[in-house]
Amino acid sequence: QVRCRAARTWRGPASVCDRPLGALAVKFAQRQRSPHCLLVKEHQVREGADTAHPPRRTLFVLNVPPYCGPDALSRLFSRCGHVQSVDMCDKPGPGEKKDKLTSKFFDHKTPKGFQVAYVVFRKAAAVQAAKALSKEGPLLISTKSHPVKTGISKWIASYEASIVNPKELKAEVDAYMQDYDKKMAEEEAKAAKEEGVPDEEGWVKVTRKGRKPGLPRTEAANLRVLEKEKQKRARKELLNFYAWQHRETKREHIAQLRKKFEEDKQRIALMRAQRKFRPY
Repeated sequence: QVRCRAARTWRGPASVCDRPLGALAVKFAQRQRSPHCLLVKEHQVREGADTAHPPRRTLFVLNVPPYCGPDALSRLFSRCGHVQSVDMCDKPGPGEKKDKLTSKFFDHKTPKGFQVAYVVFRKAAAVQAAKALSKEGPLLISTKSHPVKTGISKWIASYEASIVNPKELKAEVDAYMQDYDKKMAEEEAKAAKEEGVPDEEGWVKVTRKGRKPGLPRTEAANLRVLEKEKQKRARKELLNFYAWQHRETKREHIAQLRKKFEEDKQRIALMRAQRKFRPY
């Protein structure tokens, strides 16, 4: 058995990782010489902290290699008892009940690197039987009856799985939009029913509805609003508020008038010189 030296780094607010971990030897195939060790222990948390992984029926597995998926783990531990579910994640953490993923095209994450797994059995005795497997020889992950695809066969299977059927995708999107429209209609009907009705404290909820309901602003609309606000601030600036500002403004105005007067005098003199009659 191996002590959980890194337990403090994995320890959550409701997890218990101060118990020893059992080392379960596994091999990818019969021809592999060196076995790989899976660290297993009974998953125990405080009551009500982890609803997805019930205590006394869940086996916590660490150091799961990438080639060992949920199906392989379920097959390995099925000799101990009926496996109800296998939940794999990147790192340990408090589990919550997740809605079953019905989507075939969305919300699919490709696991990378070593992972941890929570194997939920139907009976609590299966957890003790799984921990006792560490006394046996290495277990095989890939067998003739259940081979694990690797190399080019795995790449081909991944490529085939990545090809999307347009009809199935359209059907799934249509079904999702129908459910969404139904949900929005129910919310609008509920809001209309509760509109104008005071709550327990006598408050009435006021919603923003009318002939011109509010629309979300785009980036161009935000820029236009900022430009208008900038122009308003420029118009509101206090010009010639102080006495020295008045004096400076008058002095600049008189200087501009004098400059313009001299320029006009030079232009008139030039025009008179050009009109002078010169027969020779």
